[in-house]
This record gives sequence, C-alpha cells and structure tokens, in this order.
Amino acid sequence: MTRVRVIGGGLAGCEAALQCARGGVPVTLHEMRPRQSTPAHRTDRLGELVCSNSLKSTDVANAHGLLKAELERLSCALLECAVESRIPAGAALGVDRERFAASVTTRVESEPLIEVVREERTDVDPDEITIVATGPLTSEALTRRIETILGARRLAFYDAISPIVAADSLAEGRWWAASRYGKGGDDYVNCPLDEAMYDAFVDALVEADPYPLHAFEETMFFEGCLPIEEMARRGRDTLRFGPLKPVGLTDPTTGERPHAVLQLRRENADGTMLNLVGCQTRLRYGDQRRVFGLVPALARAEFLRYGQVHRNTFLRHPTALDAFGRPREGWPRLMFAGQLTGVEGYVESIMSGLVAGWNAVRLGRGEEPTLPPRETMVGGLYHYLRTADPDGFQPMNANFGLLPAPVVGSRDKRLRRGAQAERALDAIEAWAAENDPAVAEVG
Repeated sequence: MTRVRVIGGGLAGCEAALQCARGGVPVTLHEMRPRQSTPAHRTDRLGELVCSNSLKSTDVANAHGLLKAELERLSCALLECAVESRIPAGAALGVDRERFAASVTTRVESEPLIEVVREERTDVDPDEITIVATGPLTSEALTRRIETILGARRLAFYDAISPIVAADSLAEGRWWAASRYGKGGDDYVNCPLDEAMYDAFVDALVEADPYPLHAFEETMFFEGCLPIEEMARRGRDTLRFGPLKPVGLTDPTTGERPHAVLQLRRENADGTMLNLVGCQTRLRYGDQRRVFGLVPALARAEFLRYGQVHRNTFLRHPTALDAFGRPREGWPRLMFAGQLTGVEGYVESIMSGLVAGWNAVRLGRGEEPTLPPRETMVGGLYHYLRTADPDGFQPMNANFGLLPAPVVGSRDKRLRRGAQAERALDAIEAWAAENDPAVAEVG
C-alpha cells in the first residue's frame, strides 16, 4: 500500500493520519513543533487547542451537535479523544485541553502505521499522496510553496483568543453558577451587569487601546470570532444581544433577569481556570485587566492567560481547490485539509481531516475520491466550499443553512431541524457503509 504523507500535527492532520491507519495505510506525519513554534501554540503536543476549549453543542438539533453525530458514525478518532477528556460544559462538549492533547498525541504516536517526524516540511512531491493540514499558522516557507502551486494569493484574517482567569480570584457574591434555561446544571459562572455597569463596560471597550496590526496586513476578522471590542463598536446593545445576552438566566439574588451577563466556562477538569466566553480580544494586557475588571465579579481577577490575536491563513477554495480539496490543475495526489480549506472551527477541521484521510486511502487503492451527500452537515460544508462566491469567500462554521430544506415543512424551527438531522444521519450512515476505508480493507 502506498504511503501517505501528512503535513501538520493539528486537529485535521492527526485525524487524517489516524483514518489512513484505520484503512491499513502507512503514514508519515510531519509536525514542525518543537523545532519551530508559532505565535499561538504553547506546547509540542499534537492536536493542541489554541483558542477555546469548547467543541460546541452536542444537541443534534444544533448544527455543531449534528456534525458531531455524523462524525461519530464515521468513527472519528479525535471525537473519541474529546469524549475521553470531557469536562462539564452544559450542553456543549468542553474538554480539558491538556488532557485532550495528551490523548491525541498518545493515540497518534502509539499507532504502528504512523511515523511522526518532528521537522518542518517545506515542499511537496507531486508523485506522493500528500495531505497538507498545517492550519491557520502555516509557516512562511510552506505558504510560499503553496502559493506557487495554486497561483492564488494568500488571504489573512485574525482569530482572537479569550482571556482565562483563576476561579478562586472571583469576587464572592458577585456571580452565580447556572446554565441557560437550567440545561446542563451549574456549568457556567454568570457575572451580572446592571444597565449602568454595562454602559461603563461598553464605553471602556470602545475607548481601550488594542495592539496595532502590521501595516502590510489587512484587518479581516471572521464574523464568528470577532474581538469583543469590535463588537462593542457596532452599537451599544450589540453585546447584550450577543455574547453577554441574559436570555435564559435568572439572578438568584434579585429573582430577575439581569440587564447583561458575562459568562465564564471551565477551562480545565478541576474548574480552577475559567474562560471568558465570547470575550476574544486584542486589547493591551493592561487594558484587559482594567476593562474586564469593571465587571464586579472580575474586579480582582487573576489573569492566567490574556486574550490575544494571531494570524489565520486560508485558501480561496472556490477558485483554488476542487470539491475534494485538491488543486484544480496538475496535482491529483495533493489534498488540503483543515482551516486552510476555509472551514472554521475545531470540529469542522477534524471533519475535513477525516474526509481527506478516507480519500487518501481511496487514492492509494486507485479509486476516485468521494464526499458525503449534501443532505449531511459534512456534505453541506463541502458544498459551500466549492460553490461560495470567490470574491467574498470567508471561512464557514457548521450551520443548518448549509443543508437543503426539510421535506416536511413546519414553522417550528426545532421540528424543522429535527427532520434535517434525521435525514442527515440516515444519509451519513448509508455513505459510511459504502465508503469506510477500514471496512473496505477488511472486505
């Protein structure tokens, strides 16, 4: 069996390598860390999560929950690692980041068919089956090589990271633990703001000093991950209808819904570290302490990690790549996976790696690549990537807008999504039964 080369030891690369191994295909996995690091990574572990520790909802009536359910039916390896390292996060799949990365690293390094090479790979061989999954922080040398192959200019935007504070540094009596509408128990720390507090917080965000961008770089924020100060500039009530929305929460002290609520989510299994939900920021560190300190619960908060911004790169998929993530001309054995292809989100990147891994096995067997039907969330994302407007192309998360309308119409959104989810899961199971590389190998 032809050996597959995977470049990048992030979520997509690790999933691709493990899926190739499931199909009986040997893999060489290249990861440049620790020899060369990035502005966002902190360890040399494979599958390190650098932004949030949440893989979002597990409810199949939610797009992210449906995507996970589909991946579960596709024997997704990293989803199993996430479940193993799960921590309480309401209806979301939250993970202990260190435990998750350790699980992924152990799983990859202990797989006999996978050889891990810790060095930067800056070139690709057209005769080798290769998956490039180097993510949003692809090295400059490899980026230049990709540009040469694709003839497409690099696009850049900024992915903002939320601060993390110590749980024991919160002000007593200024917060309470609960999930929205009581779902999931007491998994979130809720920090209420009355109208005057909220107005002062918004004013401070707008007036605060962010770290400047390089003059040669464009500001291309992804709408799904806007810095909180950017959201505040869009209008006084933007945050109240966004990450600080009080819907589904009742302050036990007053018995009423607060004007606004800043939520904190566990960052680790012990609950000693808390992530400020939706508070991605590029403010200077001193301003982060000052501005977030206006929230009474965070008045004396100890910041364990400040919010920051790092560069993301992605390819203009509709013009650069074919339906399977391959260059449109001349490179039939080269595939791209993960955030480079224009998917946005942890689970979406894992999904992209899984599909690339399955198709790498098919290429090695002399077969054509394949994709799940559009009725699935996986297929819907791939359909978007190849059909989106190339001029306004932006990365995409899983959402029900990617799927065809349900056969049974209903005004009830949950019923409509339930019908779409049922159809999607039936379709992904049928596709998996026909295309699973492990089953095909055994057969």
